[in-house]
Amino acid sequence: MNTDWPSWRKEKRKQLIAARETTPPEVHQQWSQNITDFLKQEFPQLQKMVVGIYWPFRGEYDPRSMAQYLLNEGATLALPEVIRRNEALCFREWTPDIAMKTGSYGIAVPIDSRQVLPNALLIPMVGFDARGYRLGYGSGYFDCTLATYNPLPLTIGIAFELQRLENIHPQPHDIPMQYVVTEVGAFCCNDSL
Repeated sequence: MNTDWPSWRKEKRKQLIAARETTPPEVHQQWSQNITDFLKQEFPQLQKMVVGIYWPFRGEYDPRSMAQYLLNEGATLALPEVIRRNEALCFREWTPDIAMKTGSYGIAVPIDSRQVLPNALLIPMVGFDARGYRLGYGSGYFDCTLATYNPLPLTIGIAFELQRLENIHPQPHDIPMQYVVTEVGAFCCNDSL
């Protein structure tokens, strides 16, 4: 079987983002609340960790209510920033009162807050499979970043069930999530955990 995986991934990305962006607001809000509830129930350790979150983009789960909860419980939060193409992300400490600027891809990032090294990451996914492999936006920043860690941080991929695929056909550089959280539950993707 000689499949053009880059083209397949590009087309899947387009379909999945369109499906996510056209989800009715009240449904999106309910799914997001479910995800927040599962994150609180299943990952209490996040309350005392340095947690990399993300700024919502193109219909993704909005982690800001979870972020406020984690801040209230004592966590340190950080947002990723693209420094250079094809390099690991830099994580900058974030609180709601930190000044923000528009970074790469039009995504908000903190202005000159201190750099931190997260020991847990909430990672947005365009698509995912049962093994925890994620389909991202195609630039590879999260895989590049995870490749620099030893040991890996706690990795929690976040998506809606409509983004679940039978197989994303991972490439050699792809690093699977340890857990995936959707509106229907939290799933362990690595039998060795």
